[in-house]
Amino acid sequence: MKYLSLSPKGISDRGPFSSLMLVTLFLIFGSCRADGPVRKPDQPAKKTVVTVAIDPSKTYQTIDHFGASDAWACQFVGNWPAGTKNEIADLLFSRDTLSNGQPKGIGLSLWRFNIGAGTAEQGDASGIRDEWRRAESFLTNDGTYNWEKQAGQLWFLKAGKERGVPEFLAFPNSPPVQFTTNRRGYATNGAPNLNPDQHERFSEFLADVVDGVRSKTGITFQYISPVNEPQWDWSDGGQEGTPFYNNQIAGMTRSLSAALLKRRLSTKINIAEAGQIDYLYSEHNRPGRSNQINSFFLKEAPDYVGDLPNLSRAISGHSYFTTSPQKTAVAKRKQIASLLETHPDLKYWMSEYCILGDNDGEIQGSGRDLGMDPALYVAKVIHNDLTHANASAWHWWIALSPYNYKDGLIYVDKNKTGGQYTVSKMLWALGNYSLFIRPGAVRVEATLPPDTEGLFASAFLNKDGKLVMVIVNSSSKEVEVKAQSTTGPIDRVKMYQTSATATLTPIKEHKGYFTAKASSITTIVGE
Repeated sequence: MKYLSLSPKGISDRGPFSSLMLVTLFLIFGSCRADGPVRKPDQPAKKTVVTVAIDPSKTYQTIDHFGASDAWACQFVGNWPAGTKNEIADLLFSRDTLSNGQPKGIGLSLWRFNIGAGTAEQGDASGIRDEWRRAESFLTNDGTYNWEKQAGQLWFLKAGKERGVPEFLAFPNSPPVQFTTNRRGYATNGAPNLNPDQHERFSEFLADVVDGVRSKTGITFQYISPVNEPQWDWSDGGQEGTPFYNNQIAGMTRSLSAALLKRRLSTKINIAEAGQIDYLYSEHNRPGRSNQINSFFLKEAPDYVGDLPNLSRAISGHSYFTTSPQKTAVAKRKQIASLLETHPDLKYWMSEYCILGDNDGEIQGSGRDLGMDPALYVAKVIHNDLTHANASAWHWWIALSPYNYKDGLIYVDKNKTGGQYTVSKMLWALGNYSLFIRPGAVRVEATLPPDTEGLFASAFLNKDGKLVMVIVNSSSKEVEVKAQSTTGPIDRVKMYQTSATATLTPIKEHKGYFTAKASSITTIVGE
């Protein structure tokens, strides 16, 4: 990701619908108007009814996974005392339930592993000022590999596997410093920091890391993403990173494909982690580094790589700087969906996000906030990415943060050997989606009246036939919600709510209704 100066940084293989799968829900929202008719003190309030329809017969994208990355704090927290780091791992990965019915964690279905460039070994000479943003490398200066490096990250990798995380993705921010033009993990004057004669060497390194981690841990990365936000200059020494042009990315992708095939590795290549979604579908302001959907997947394009056998049929981009105001956010995401219609076998992954910048005055990225305001903002971003861009995946940036910034699902002390952690509501906001919408789920139609403000609804059909609905109430008023189907009422549901006083807390229906609190996120799971 690129930090600003103020920052520390269709459905496939679907069998016949079950009875549950053929459900059409209608949600009825009600509230008392302060300017309504005068009523007697003992007269019950009449509620304004707003109807929302869910139509499971209208299907959209299939969900691949929800994830987060281990950069950068996991390199240290993975070496903390066992009790503390296991509690953190449970919060991120667990799908277990506590005795009171509350989930233990958010059940991430993908974990992103940062392949370091070796700036940690360089120390202060790396030019990266913050030690917590340097990263170790498996590659040594004599050309051999040390698989004891990145031990803290490998601990979290294995902890995720033990708790049922099904898929893993590896990504570098920079090639190893031994290969870069300036022998540093970041660029000089915005120039790509890897000469073309080093592309094959870099690809061999990435394949070696996939193979070496498999031998060390028994975990094979399902995906590898060879470049990260190639549109940015990466010349300020804030973290590892380098720009690349599309033709360079295409060349490295072809080389990496050959290196993985030579080792008979099943890992798929994912490109291109665009720093902003505009670069996926338009020229925007980075000629030669944009229009990436057509550049890489249009057969007539000179940088076409869509015929590589181990390239994933997904293109990835980051939602930074495009999330406000709402009208603009929706319009940009619809452009992705529209262009993808011309590439019917191609998916879109939203592969990195945290709250950056000032977002047109809606919310600031700076300043840690554990409460519901950033959680609701994140939930709205997830909703927009899933329902307007048809994203098949949604990934958070750094799972653990030591910073005074809205970038962490969990905040940790900036201490290498041990410390305390604090959970943000952003963790549970993501959990309202990640825990219940499982890989293979299909998004189905969910519509709200056009004049409804502050409410967002989306619905998904899991592979087991259970219908999952997520309702975000970002308004300052409680909303009464009723669920019913065209074939009759649904009388077996589980509901979980995140609010100022709740963290995925189970809630009960009352006479077929439930209350979506003001500033809350509610997930309904059909049983």
